[in-house]
Amino acid sequence: MNSYENIRRRLHALKCAVLIPTYNNAGTIARVVDGVRRYCDDVLVINDGSTDSTREILDGMPSVMTLSYDRNRGKGHALRRGFEEAARRGYRAVITIDADGQHYAEDLEKFAQAAEQTPDTLLIGARCLTAENMPSKNTFANKFSNFWYRVETGRRLDDTQSGFRYYPLDSVAGHLYFSTRYEFEVEVIVRAAWRGTEVRNIPIRVYYPPVEERVSHFRPGKDFTRISILNTFLVMYALLIYYPFRFMRWFSWTNLCGFVDRHILHAPQSNAVMAASVAWGVMWGMMPVWGWQAVAAVAAGHFMRLNKVVVFAATNISIPPMIPFIVFGGYVLGAKLLGGEINLAVGEISMETLAGSLIQYIAGSIVLALIGGGVTYMLCRGAFALWRKGGRE
Repeated sequence: MNSYENIRRRLHALKCAVLIPTYNNAGTIARVVDGVRRYCDDVLVINDGSTDSTREILDGMPSVMTLSYDRNRGKGHALRRGFEEAARRGYRAVITIDADGQHYAEDLEKFAQAAEQTPDTLLIGARCLTAENMPSKNTFANKFSNFWYRVETGRRLDDTQSGFRYYPLDSVAGHLYFSTRYEFEVEVIVRAAWRGTEVRNIPIRVYYPPVEERVSHFRPGKDFTRISILNTFLVMYALLIYYPFRFMRWFSWTNLCGFVDRHILHAPQSNAVMAASVAWGVMWGMMPVWGWQAVAAVAAGHFMRLNKVVVFAATNISIPPMIPFIVFGGYVLGAKLLGGEINLAVGEISMETLAGSLIQYIAGSIVLALIGGGVTYMLCRGAFALWRKGGRE
């Protein structure tokens, strides 16, 4: 059995098809499909409203499954249609490959090997970002996307932008998504990670043709704006819903004791730094910047060389049961400081009811956060001196 037949057999056993979304790639689509067909019999091409000769080229390939529609809807829409069509045809997974010829079909073997070991893992091909002809803007965009992926999921990836991927269809098909264009490839991996799917990289090769030969449908202004809006939504969801609920699922006496032992009692930082880490997190957890406390606290804590795990954990003082009391405390303290009135009870607190006393609330919340941070520092400094046997002063 030659290597081509071996890979075809392995992909068939995985019930895996190769999915190729295309839009106006008449110059490369035939070569890409022919290259993939050497390794996989099951090829599904989604023609995303091409206006060149792409459709005619695909019509001349009767052995390839094709799905075409007249209006261009974006790469994300094409991938979603491909997921649905592949699932309808009984496939368990798809490997997506771009139609512009930058990926090497030989690397399908790497995906087959990795998928055989962990078939429910979403795999993303990691490119060498120092490769010849790699556009500098791609390197920046990838680092930018990697950073926000880690903020949104708490996980690290080396490449979140590559279109060469293995998708287990149970993890991605049939779910509600908000994006339809390039930003979909960010949303789909974030939401898969939120659902508990493992997402990891495998190394691949990549070919970038000279500048004069490149065909790109990426629109820097519009598409970068779309990606930024999507990341704003994903970060807010992560901070307000994903992380709090993940924390509540994680919370148990055993996990809590293990966390305290690893990250507090036996952490390498001094008692002063550890106390400052807790205080910094508590202070930002009480600041009137709802949805951004953890980001601000951890980002600043990094440059202050604090224990970022402890900082993040301490910001969870603002979990839902505590929020009304924190907000009410800031509102009352602001009234005392500015001579305002206290017309609300804790059960009546909301952003709408605070609108008329916004300055009073913000001023009081900032002072309350500073007091909370200061008191926390003094209490933790004393407690750590007693309990952290290995702590340095």
